[in-house]
Amino acid sequence: MSQRRLPLASRFDRLGATASFLCAVHCAALPLVIATLPAIGLGFLANHRFERGFVAFASVLALTTLIVGFRRHHRFRAFWFLVPGILLLAAGMIVDFESSATAHAVLVAMGGTLVAVSHLTNLRLAHGHVHDAACEH
Repeated sequence: MSQRRLPLASRFDRLGATASFLCAVHCAALPLVIATLPAIGLGFLANHRFERGFVAFASVLALTTLIVGFRRHHRFRAFWFLVPGILLLAAGMIVDFESSATAHAVLVAMGGTLVAVSHLTNLRLAHGHVHDAACEH
């Protein structure tokens, strides 16, 4: 039985979902482990420039893959998760980490989770399509 290769958009959705989920875990755990990161050589993960760059990359990747997915399945459902996810990530970037680490962690963890859910929703819409009487193709 031969394996079908996933389209590039699906690979990016899977990458985006995984990266967004890992970002959410990272952001939730960061306040607890921030002192240990430099000791194990991962101090760059606590760098605000790295975090802003990652959030920007994740947002552009998500928006791009969802637009490509929308062109295929013509449903906005994935954007229902993406838009609030990106807004929460942006709010988390605005919150001063030093003065309110908990608010920052909660905002970016929730935002990252919603971005991951948007990727999974997009995958489901693009590849979990059920053909029925309402199907137009």
